[in-house]
Amino acid sequence: LSMDAKIRKVQHMSDDSKKVDAGTKTSNGRWNSSPDRPCHIAEDSLLCSSNTLTNYRGFFTFSMILLVLSNLRVALENFIKYGLLINHKKILLDYVAHVNTFPVILVLLVSHLFIWTAFITEKLSLKNILSNRMVFMITFVNTSTILFFPAIIILASDINPLVASLCLMCYAILYLKLISYAHVNYWCRCDYFLKAKGGVTDFAPNANSSSHKSYPANLTIFNLYYFILAPTLCYELNYPRTKKIRKTFLLKRFLEVLFLPQVVFALCQQWIYPLMMNAVEPLKMMDYSRMLERMLKLAVPNIIIWLINFYFLFHSFLNFLGELLYFGDRGFYRDWWNAETSQYFWKSWNIPVHRWCVRHLYIPLLSRGYSKSFSNLLVFIVSAFFHEYLISIPMHIFRIWMFAGMLAQIPLNVLTTAVPKSHRIWGNFLVWLSIILGQPLIILMYFHDWYVDHQISRMTPASAKSATCVPNEPFVKFKPF
Repeated sequence: LSMDAKIRKVQHMSDDSKKVDAGTKTSNGRWNSSPDRPCHIAEDSLLCSSNTLTNYRGFFTFSMILLVLSNLRVALENFIKYGLLINHKKILLDYVAHVNTFPVILVLLVSHLFIWTAFITEKLSLKNILSNRMVFMITFVNTSTILFFPAIIILASDINPLVASLCLMCYAILYLKLISYAHVNYWCRCDYFLKAKGGVTDFAPNANSSSHKSYPANLTIFNLYYFILAPTLCYELNYPRTKKIRKTFLLKRFLEVLFLPQVVFALCQQWIYPLMMNAVEPLKMMDYSRMLERMLKLAVPNIIIWLINFYFLFHSFLNFLGELLYFGDRGFYRDWWNAETSQYFWKSWNIPVHRWCVRHLYIPLLSRGYSKSFSNLLVFIVSAFFHEYLISIPMHIFRIWMFAGMLAQIPLNVLTTAVPKSHRIWGNFLVWLSIILGQPLIILMYFHDWYVDHQISRMTPASAKSATCVPNEPFVKFKPF
């Protein structure tokens, strides 16, 4: 072949190849026959907004490495300053020695009285011994007492705040469950009596009635206690059920239920406790710059503990309970970490509570003619009340920090919803920022009020003036940073 023929053959092979570097092509993708062999084309840089590149996984890897190294540095600094503070045996011994167990046992035993009251009320209403109005009054008194009784016992007793908070949480769950139990049985009772009179109902007959319960066959104490133990707040006559218990899955969840609380206690002892003790002086002096520094330092361990608690409760514990009870609906949470609005976060991070609020509060309000905005506001107020209820009463201090923090979600929702759809990543940024910074701010405010009410008030004036940490603390004496 002549030299010209060889050149044409090479050019033809280059045109057909898919592995040719785009930078050596012209705009039509063919080799330029220009003698200067051009290698430039018109294009934007990869990081320009006009570029369509979306794969930034390398930056994610870099961020994860940086996050791990930063936290390792903080952990090492903490260990150098304070040594090893983790002492689970000390916590257990202090708990056994100082906790007042009688009020706790009393509160837990009396809870069965409220359950039986709800059951007997439904049985009597079925027999027309009680009118709907009487059922409503009894249910209102019964459920209201559920909220007031443990609060009175805890306020009148010296109970460990953590134990008291767990007791109140159990009673708050019982309150929501019995409200749902009364609502659903009222709907079924109205439908049942309407059918008995030959009327037309809004409910179609169940196509598989042989394997499903129907009203009033559901009114058994076993059915009620199954609902009390089930990982849901919404009562139904027939739940989706699993066919068998997955032993490996159950074992994994059981080990997580045992292990994760130990991790949380260890982080609290080693990381949270020193930060809180060293926050006393800035809080006393109202040194806002140091208070901000304390809040930012507290943000990292707080969000880690919050995420562990989320996984423990909504994945490990509820799945463990659901597996034992053959409970089929395991949708306890959605992808709240991708929430671009505050509203989506509150809809997705706690599905059992969200379902209860929609089913037994939001929709009934709409059906009575209230607007969506008012119904949403009332849902937030109820949620804020329960958050405050679970914190203020165990700590024996009455503030509105948590209540105000919950109500602050309303303007946050307006702000995140206003973010344009093309920039929704900033909505997700605002949601995460509110979680990371909002929680430690509220924690510091409650800690300051609790410390003033329960520690400084018990000291002599001289010791109160110079105190920078809780007296007689059980682990180590801390020096201010």
